[in-house]
Amino acid sequence: MRSVGVSLVIFAAIFWGVSGGIADILMNKGWDPIVISLYRGAVGFVCFFAWFLLRFKQNWTSSTRLCIWSLLAGVGVAGNFTFYFLTIQASSVAVAATLMYTAPVFVLVISFLLKIERSTWFKWGCISGVLMGIIMLTGAYNAESISVGFVGVASGLAAGLSYALFIFGFKNASSIGKPQTTLTIAFFAFCLVLLLIADIDEAASVAKSNDLGWFVLLGILGAGISFIFYVIGIQWTAPTTASMVAMVEPVTASLFGFLLIGDHLIIIQLLGMVLILFTVIVLSVKKTPHPQ
Repeated sequence: MRSVGVSLVIFAAIFWGVSGGIADILMNKGWDPIVISLYRGAVGFVCFFAWFLLRFKQNWTSSTRLCIWSLLAGVGVAGNFTFYFLTIQASSVAVAATLMYTAPVFVLVISFLLKIERSTWFKWGCISGVLMGIIMLTGAYNAESISVGFVGVASGLAAGLSYALFIFGFKNASSIGKPQTTLTIAFFAFCLVLLLIADIDEAASVAKSNDLGWFVLLGILGAGISFIFYVIGIQWTAPTTASMVAMVEPVTASLFGFLLIGDHLIIIQLLGMVLILFTVIVLSVKKTPHPQ
């Protein structure tokens, strides 16, 4: 079952990577990133709700704590999708996907501030490594030829911070109830949040446009199937293995952007991308708790 679990996580990561490319295609067609994010989450919600209804009696719960943690996860994933697409618009798919994977570093820094974790030279070395990778990836080392503007960097890091919030909420909610329930509540909250900020007229026009198929495909691959595969896969996969194979996402996103959209990275950006992903993998491996 371990190989099946790893395969499911890999497929989920590939679908997430492809979803960034689909979003880039839609943005090039003139669609707003927030509207694109709304449809990705809304289609995902339909998938999760159907999954929830398949075993309604087993999945139903009235736990207030589960609802609160799930709502927090929903806010996190809403921010993650939206800031991710805004970063793609401001830079490229590869840069956006890589910056999003700074999430473990945010978790680490917050843990230091809240005194949940002890500060060590190794951990600060990992943080420094990620920061150096961000500087190389974005071109911040040369103010005259910076490849990614402040908006792109800020939204990319915000996507990572939102991703960390989703993981935090999802893990706490899943420890109380079923993942089907957690995802259904989380993505319902996701839809409510984005409906408040999205252009409703543009969102309504999607249903009559020739691009509706792209939006549905984005939601199915980027939220519905991918999250279901990931949730099932991590049950049979070690945390360290899941962390490493999830890095397939930025690689897939980069290849998609290069082959179909024409995005490209210079050597120093590629080195920065490798440095960030390598450091995050090392940090994830070292932070995995040993069985008591």
